[in-house]
Amino acid sequence: MNIAIIAKGAFPRKEYPRYLISSADAVVCCDGALAALEKRGIVPDVVIGDLDSICQHALGRFKGIRIHDSNQENNDLSKAFDYVMSHYTDIDAIHIIGATGMSEAHTIGNLSLLMEYEKRYGLSARGINADIVSDYCTAFAIADSCDLHIGAGRRMSLFSPDPSLNVKSAGLKWPTDNVVFDNWWKATLNIASEDVVSLTLSHPAPVLIILD
Repeated sequence: MNIAIIAKGAFPRKEYPRYLISSADAVVCCDGALAALEKRGIVPDVVIGDLDSICQHALGRFKGIRIHDSNQENNDLSKAFDYVMSHYTDIDAIHIIGATGMSEAHTIGNLSLLMEYEKRYGLSARGINADIVSDYCTAFAIADSCDLHIGAGRRMSLFSPDPSLNVKSAGLKWPTDNVVFDNWWKATLNIASEDVVSLTLSHPAPVLIILD
């Protein structure tokens, strides 16, 4: 089962992220993104959030599929992700659309949440692909050593909040073996020199991968 979560960021213009929405088995919408879906004639399966961004008329139209969650400890994206993980089974992929753009703070926060979701749910070990897809990139998190089949020539950036982590790489133009992850820019804008990039982590740790 493939799930699309729509957040209140920049709605994509390009075909691929839009295809992920149209081909999804279920569409879960953060409440602030509902207007963008309505504008394009897309009816979500679930609308979730504190519902403060939805007009009363829309609240009435979506009465049967709206989920009110007023927990201020989670943002609407996390509420939607937690809902998906607790209400759907046999999940193959969760594609998050509209999580970037419009606000740099929200973009950074949402991208970092991919590492939180990986840690919370052990997505990789369960065979669930969770990513953020925009017009400009695909981002996902890993938690341990892995091989990434991304194609030679693709630009790739790595981020980690763990400065003790060492990542040995093969298949990148500039090896990451000596990178100390004590600042965000340290392993950005690398380029795959092979179709498969191998990353060997010194210990299990959250790593955010962004592919341009």
